[in-house]
Amino acid sequence: MDVRVSDRLRPVATPSFDDWVAVRGASLLRFAYLLTGSQSEAEDAVQGALERALASWPRVSRTEDPETYVRRMIVNQHISLWRRWRRRVIPVVEVRGTTPDPADEVAGREVVRNLCAGLPPAQRAAVVLRFYQDMDYREIAVLLGCAESTARSHVHRALQVLRRELAKKDRDD
Repeated sequence: MDVRVSDRLRPVATPSFDDWVAVRGASLLRFAYLLTGSQSEAEDAVQGALERALASWPRVSRTEDPETYVRRMIVNQHISLWRRWRRRVIPVVEVRGTTPDPADEVAGREVVRNLCAGLPPAQRAAVVLRFYQDMDYREIAVLLGCAESTARSHVHRALQVLRRELAKKDRDD
């Protein structure tokens, strides 16, 4: 059965628009805030929906649930606002130099490589196996022929040295 809008109207005393907004306005604003995520956008959406609801208040107030009807108007208003916003062209000042310089990345790798070369052989091997070969400490210990705790110690000490040297280089630059 096709239900028409006129079939859902109910013959009850209609509250005045001002009274209805005074009671339900805060709830509508909370709903709009959750919908938009912004207080100002929520206020704009509610304002636009209430303007349209006021224009047709005699019909809106006779529906089964005027609040649901107005909430749908808020959703439609919000969609209209962001559609308009998407179509608007916003000039932006061109920003240059925000992309990282590939040379800096290569230089950074070279610094780390040189610092690793200065580590004792066991620590250097432990760091390479842990971070470049993605091995766990048990596998590192087997390859280095030492206890797992010793492999952890090698990695820990090497990282301390690397951090300290990198911090020193940053201060010098």
